[in-house]
Amino acid sequence: MRRENQSSVSEFLLLGLPIQPEEQGMYCTLFLAMYLTTLLGNLLIILLIRLDSHLHTPMYFFLSHLALTDISLSSVTAPKMLMNMLTQTQSISYAGCICQEFFFVLFADLDSFLLTSMAYDRYVAICHPLHYPRIMSQNLCFLLVIVSWILSSANALLHTLLLAQLSFLRGNTLPHFFCDLSALLKLSSSDTTINQLAILTEGSAIVTLPLMCILVSYGHIGATILRRPSIKGICKALSTCGSHLSVVSLYYGAIIALYFVPSSNSSKDKDVIMSVLYTLVTPMLNPFIYSLRNRDMKGALRNILRRGIISL
Repeated sequence: MRRENQSSVSEFLLLGLPIQPEEQGMYCTLFLAMYLTTLLGNLLIILLIRLDSHLHTPMYFFLSHLALTDISLSSVTAPKMLMNMLTQTQSISYAGCICQEFFFVLFADLDSFLLTSMAYDRYVAICHPLHYPRIMSQNLCFLLVIVSWILSSANALLHTLLLAQLSFLRGNTLPHFFCDLSALLKLSSSDTTINQLAILTEGSAIVTLPLMCILVSYGHIGATILRRPSIKGICKALSTCGSHLSVVSLYYGAIIALYFVPSSNSSKDKDVIMSVLYTLVTPMLNPFIYSLRNRDMKGALRNILRRGIISL
């Protein structure tokens, strides 16, 4: 272990995933396939929304930003993990670790805010359909995305600045495949009370407040459907909200299991596995959820393919 000014380390060692050395090649191939699927699937969503004018609506505007965020979130951790598995190295520089932590928090928070904006969009569309064009204006959509970026960046910057003040004299080995904030705090030899307080207050608010907004939005949606029950109304609500609810369940289910379920020292492997679900599996599944459950996306894909065949 090399130190700088006897106060911190110059690099960290990432132990990676809890798999046997002889299985490294198989898992590396699997995770590479998952990462490429995430990239191609989400890029396809962005391309379809860009090319099909029928998808130029607030809902798909937010979806395109969600797809870009999912690409970014996976790209923060997956390339380094794959490179370490291929080269059999474990090191990451101190600066690289701090940067990875910053961008991971940034894009994870951004995911949460974008899902909340999409829930609000569905609430207005179903509960106030006559006022939908006026309420969900282009200016409001841009404002929601900009505010999401500002809040996410501010939260990520706060945690990064607090993390940069810590010393790591106990060691430099992280039982993880990326620089997870909680793992870094456990490794630090400094007093992490302020860091823990920031996670408990601001960090929890970033997760719980958007989740509460989503639940309230869908509560109003459910109440609206029950007040005017009809097969057509229920089918419409399911077609417009089903995909979003599936993504919300995956996203918050992984976060709750990873950060809110009490863990012991013997559950480190569980935390690492849940992080894989959160950073790789969920972003990979989102394109499938929106393409298989959404008629507009399937229609846009057929139109693009038809146009491509005709042009040939």
